[in-house]
Amino acid sequence: MELLNKLIVKTIPLVPKPLVRRASSRYIAGDKIADAVRVVRELNQRGMMATLDILGEHISRREEATATADEYVHALETIDREKLDSNVSIKLTAFGLKLDFDFCLENVRRVVARAQALGNFVRIDMEDSSCTTDTLRMYEMLRKEYSNVGTVIQAYMRRAILDIRQLLSNGAPTNIRLCKGIYVEPRNIAFKNRELINKNFTFLLNELLRRGAYVGIATHDERLVWDGVRLVDELKLPKTVYEFQMLLGVDEELRDFIVNSGHRLRVYVPFGRQWYAYSVRRLQENPQIAGYVVQNFFGLGK
Repeated sequence: MELLNKLIVKTIPLVPKPLVRRASSRYIAGDKIADAVRVVRELNQRGMMATLDILGEHISRREEATATADEYVHALETIDREKLDSNVSIKLTAFGLKLDFDFCLENVRRVVARAQALGNFVRIDMEDSSCTTDTLRMYEMLRKEYSNVGTVIQAYMRRAILDIRQLLSNGAPTNIRLCKGIYVEPRNIAFKNRELINKNFTFLLNELLRRGAYVGIATHDERLVWDGVRLVDELKLPKTVYEFQMLLGVDEELRDFIVNSGHRLRVYVPFGRQWYAYSVRRLQENPQIAGYVVQNFFGLGK
């Protein structure tokens, strides 16, 4: 079965975009910010927070990066105007990281400054390993100026514990989303064994919580949710110093269990026209849905 899943995952990039879009619609709010507002409002009414992600990454022109920053400022102002319980998540490659670090920093700084003025928060997403060092460097620089910025640590990265200890070493408030990691990386950079990744996730979570970081526990793995609940109970932590985080459209039953148990939960709500790369990653993460897509593409579905 694992071999079949790997084959299905590799086949997804061959599937026509319209079919990918149809299959991945559950993971994306829509093309426009109005779609995202509708989804976030529904989540808020069900007792959940949100984070907005404007889809798009790896831009090639400076004007695209500037436009991305403009879109995020508009999103923050929309959140404020609509009185939504939501922050924003950004990808540095959409802000020009691969073009010029300082140019990217200025674009991000503009968004973080506007968020701070509105009493909101910006999460700097982690991308593939080629971006890790620069992402953490930018986070370190920004948190010296602003208190409303956080980043992401991926548990499958071998360097993760060293990065966490470095971030915690200077005494500054640390806000981390901890997730497993989804990008394809070589073995010398990332753990490949699922059990080992899970163990490292719990190890890193323990380190972060014990040392006073605010943690977004981002997982759809119920075993890791249980580990998180156990740790916060063991450490007698108030619910204000952590939250669970899940992706839109993934295991809504588990999502409801977490909220109904009295824990805070934030849903990652992506929207925008640049949906393809994100959709492929989501389908590759879920071979059952990906298999349905592939079967229909090759005319094997019923």
